[in-house]
Amino acid sequence: MILFRYKRNKLVLLAAFICSVVFVFPAYAQHPSKNSKRDLEKKKQKINEEIREINTMLSETKANKKSSIGALVNINMKLEKRQELINMINLQLSELNKDIKRNENESLQLRNSLEKLKKEYAQMIVFAQRNQDAYSALMYIFAAESFNQAYSRLKYMQQYSEFRKKQAIDIINTQTTLDAKLKELIDQRREKNALLGNEQEEKMQLSGEKTEQEQVLTELQKKEKELKAELEKKKEDAVQLQLSIKRLIEAEIKRKMEEAERAEDARVAAAVKKAKEDKKKKDAGLKTIPEKKNEAIAEVPTKPEKVERPSVPELSEEAVALSADFSNNRGKLPWPVAKGVICETYGEHEHPAIKGFMMFNNGLEICATKGTQARAVFEGEVTSIAVSPTGGKLVIIRHGEYLSVYCNLGDILVKTGQKVSVRQVIGTVMYNEDDDKTSMNLQIWKGQKTMDPSGWLFNAR
Repeated sequence: MILFRYKRNKLVLLAAFICSVVFVFPAYAQHPSKNSKRDLEKKKQKINEEIREINTMLSETKANKKSSIGALVNINMKLEKRQELINMINLQLSELNKDIKRNENESLQLRNSLEKLKKEYAQMIVFAQRNQDAYSALMYIFAAESFNQAYSRLKYMQQYSEFRKKQAIDIINTQTTLDAKLKELIDQRREKNALLGNEQEEKMQLSGEKTEQEQVLTELQKKEKELKAELEKKKEDAVQLQLSIKRLIEAEIKRKMEEAERAEDARVAAAVKKAKEDKKKKDAGLKTIPEKKNEAIAEVPTKPEKVERPSVPELSEEAVALSADFSNNRGKLPWPVAKGVICETYGEHEHPAIKGFMMFNNGLEICATKGTQARAVFEGEVTSIAVSPTGGKLVIIRHGEYLSVYCNLGDILVKTGQKVSVRQVIGTVMYNEDDDKTSMNLQIWKGQKTMDPSGWLFNAR
């Protein structure tokens, strides 16, 4: 009876320990938000870089031009970026709060598991001390009713010993994991406090920049009449610019058509010449064969009448491949400047200083610092270089059926007909004295239709 109770208690205790390992000790997985945290940090760094770039542009503003359109544009950009930065910090705080809550829950589970493991291990130690003599173990084995049962009891004793060692290791591992979680919680709370401090600082800067914006707006609105006249002139210049670009593109299309026509004429002339030579050879052969002299002789083909050419020339295989490459890189094209900020978007929008005054942009206005170089956004051929009606020069590069147009450039470093590679420097961005800003206008055309460049440039939206 005593041996039976001894055996039953051991089996029950062992079963309890095994269940505790299988069902109680949790497996802690990595939280999926780590990637999003990394992305948020990258976006935050990018916005900070853009704010620094805008501050550099503002520092270039002349003392007597602190209330210029260029200054207002830069301040507006900075306000927008500052608000983006605050929103990004709030997103980081939200992710951090989720992580802190998760770690608090996991720490609580670890504490509970650790307490249970320690309690069970203590019971095992007490049990082992009570049955530590070799006589009790031997009695337990030799009390078996068969050899198989004796062998099973021997294996049970070995497994019990191994289980005790594993339980001790589990306690150490759980304690280590708990310590790491607690340290992570401390770090996360410290990071949260730093982010809250950053958010408060950014909000204070935002408030100061809004005050600065209001001051500049007030000064500009005092001379609203002059500004409107100036802006109307700029609108007319912008229309003239578009007409100039369109004419240049039409001339390029016409040139391509004429090239195609010349190639076709050369092909027909070669065919006519070959047919005449073949006829002469045939005539010479017929003179030696009298029985065939009455046979009909094929007429020499003549140049066909000129037919109406299509309005758009067919693209060569090379141009088709280049068009496909350009199209496949939508959203991946590099910026036309190494560092810059979008200061005016594509399409219609209200002027930043005069309420109700609408402006239209066929491209993307990119502001930069003085001396910034303009770069080709894709490989292609320079088809046109001209003086822009809005000031400065413009360069058109063909990429198959697509064209990229770079307006408001100063020094031009390429020439018409030149092949250019992606990111190749084509000129310098011009400083505008009236607006007191350095900016260029990038346009993307498909045939004779403009497209929004922000959908083509990498990370422009």
